[in-house]
Amino acid sequence: MNQELVSIVMGFAVLVIAVIFAVGHYRREHRRTKILRQLDPAPSWYWQRHQQRH
Repeated sequence: MNQELVSIVMGFAVLVIAVIFAVGHYRREHRRTKILRQLDPAPSWYWQRHQQRH
């Protein structure tokens, strides 16, 4: 019984760590896209409009 409890606790700990890493990854990517959007000097519709003319 003790080994089963240890394996359940360890499995739960691994899942919690995986969730923490996944949330951190999502937040980093969200922040990265927000920063890249702010660095873009012109909106995307501007480039699409000018590419269609040429």
